[in-house]
Amino acid sequence: MLSFIYFAGLLAAGSALSTFSPARPPAIPLAVKSPYLSAWLNVGSDGGDGGYLAGAFPTFWAGAIVGWTGLIRVDGQSYVWLGGPSSPAGLQNVTQTAFEYTATRSVFTQNVNGIVDITVTFLSPITPDDYTRGSLISSYMEVAVSSSDGQAHSVQLYTDISAEWISGDRSAIAQWDYGVRNTPGGIAYHKVYRQTQLAFSEVNDQTEYGYWYYMTANTANLSHQSGSDVDVRGQFVNSGSLANTADTNYRAISDSYPVFGYALDLGSVGSTAVSSLFTINLNQQDAILFEGANGNQTQPSLWTNYFASDLDADTFFYNDYAQEKTLADTFDSKVQSDSTAAGGANYSLITTLAARQAFGSIQLTGTTNQTFVFMKEISSDGNVNTVDVIFPWHPIALYTNPTLLKLLLDPLFINQEAGNWPFAFSIHDIGSHYPNATGHNDGNAEQQPLEECGNMIIMALAYAQRTNDNAWLSTHYNLLNQWVGYLIQEALIPANQISTDDFAGALANQTNLALKGIIGIQAMAEIANRTSHAADGANYTSIAASYIAQWINLATTTSNTTLPHTTLNYGNESTYSLLYNLWTAPLLSQTAFVPQEVYDRQSAFYPSQVQTYGVPLDTRHTYTKLDWQLFCAAVAQASTKQLFVDRIASYINNTPINKGLGDLYDTITGNFPVGGPDFVARPVVGGAFALLALPNGTSIA
Repeated sequence: MLSFIYFAGLLAAGSALSTFSPARPPAIPLAVKSPYLSAWLNVGSDGGDGGYLAGAFPTFWAGAIVGWTGLIRVDGQSYVWLGGPSSPAGLQNVTQTAFEYTATRSVFTQNVNGIVDITVTFLSPITPDDYTRGSLISSYMEVAVSSSDGQAHSVQLYTDISAEWISGDRSAIAQWDYGVRNTPGGIAYHKVYRQTQLAFSEVNDQTEYGYWYYMTANTANLSHQSGSDVDVRGQFVNSGSLANTADTNYRAISDSYPVFGYALDLGSVGSTAVSSLFTINLNQQDAILFEGANGNQTQPSLWTNYFASDLDADTFFYNDYAQEKTLADTFDSKVQSDSTAAGGANYSLITTLAARQAFGSIQLTGTTNQTFVFMKEISSDGNVNTVDVIFPWHPIALYTNPTLLKLLLDPLFINQEAGNWPFAFSIHDIGSHYPNATGHNDGNAEQQPLEECGNMIIMALAYAQRTNDNAWLSTHYNLLNQWVGYLIQEALIPANQISTDDFAGALANQTNLALKGIIGIQAMAEIANRTSHAADGANYTSIAASYIAQWINLATTTSNTTLPHTTLNYGNESTYSLLYNLWTAPLLSQTAFVPQEVYDRQSAFYPSQVQTYGVPLDTRHTYTKLDWQLFCAAVAQASTKQLFVDRIASYINNTPINKGLGDLYDTITGNFPVGGPDFVARPVVGGAFALLALPNGTSIA
């Protein structure tokens, strides 16, 4: 079994090696709260620094640098604790001694020449059932400094952000302001934004609209400055304070890189830690353009229902830190303990890393009367509320708050029930690129008809079972019934088509895809019974029972020379695929619908195919999917479950990928598949919670 504390082989400044617990991931989440507030510390050599906070600039999930710098001055000598080698050039990095992550936090422990300790905590809150807090696109950074040698030391602390946060176009003109919010104690803020706002627009996946705030307490020992990176950071290095001046030369992001800095004179620091708090916040009044029943309409960010202004929202967030820490403690402890109980320490290693990434793909919008959740298909193509991306994501919703799943599905139902999709089967997504959920009236969208019809019916029932919201099922019964009609026609013998694994290409008679469709028919039988359509329920139960019996004969190998298992496609005895859709039967409390022999055969077969970092997706390639492996693990015998979990943990610790956790990777190299696609930071890692989402799992909801 893997060690749960990974010792990196890369030296930080000084002589010590940092420990990494419970793993050293491919990228460390710093501020990860939405598709646009998404800052990571890359670990690999390609732009990363081995997981050391001092030595490389944070990056946006897509790879562009988002300048974020931290300096410390101890007894007149300056050092870097956050940021790259040019922050500024020539300064020594502090020594990192430890790193640890939880579901909501990344914590770095550092030391300055054996005399001063620094603890830097990045907290991106996850509050699944608290929509006021969950609607805020904001993240915390707390920096605690103390003496480690028994002596008091003169200490000054510095941090800044650059204008790189505000746009993916580095030639865009940035504008900025400085102010103080006169709340009790007072909060200072740098406000930075694109001078020409481009609503509902992106460049290189970064947003081109909205207002960014970098905030801290307005204390007597605070100084501030905006200007070029060289000038502002140089001012601190030279004097230990800033000039309290504002650069008014608004200019391109890459023109003498404007930065927005704070310096804090901590005075004489002894063994009692002195803490400083900073927040980074993105405020967009309108979040999404959505084609609903009345055409395209803007959806406000949900936080606008609770707060009158940007500063009201951001001030609340800043002052809420003590409560947010308490909530984070509870959430972290729950995920850790439930995951360890369900799959051991290596399983908690996976879920705790996946949590912020999964929640960082969504945004709460609308009003308190009609709230929607929108999801960006990060990295792969940027679609909005992609059904077969929501499907692998939705285990984390079932575990934390099933209503979040409903709020994601509602826009899909509304769009199609308004007649905005010309086909009888389910739509694939409601917008080609986030944040424009403007539908596909012309039908020109990727088509995965069997996949998406099955997904929608299964997820609708999964939500209703956990909330007993049969009224919601009744509201959408006609459309659900339309989709099951398609499944009845097409599921048993699937036509040549793509599934959610579209990168693998189209194929006829896909065994796993057929299983999803058949379980979808059985799910519709329960939906019918829950909504007083008893005749429909009896009919669908009969059809599903007939189909599953036929499917077993069509899907299972008959050769005596190999372990029996299901094939990739019917009759192709030399093949297999991960039968991850089997997970949906116990998910819906229908374990017995698929005979136990299917679970047992698959569980016995998978170990015969295992590679260094997991079990390949199917016989065509050596790549695999992290989410689908955990779907399989959730319904496997204990030893096979542990095999999946341990190999994925090994992948996380050893992959050369250096961006947000990749879900598609080669099982031999741990790298991206040769020739791509390069999937990173995607929401599908919500599927890591597949073990906990089952009815016998331990849910928060």
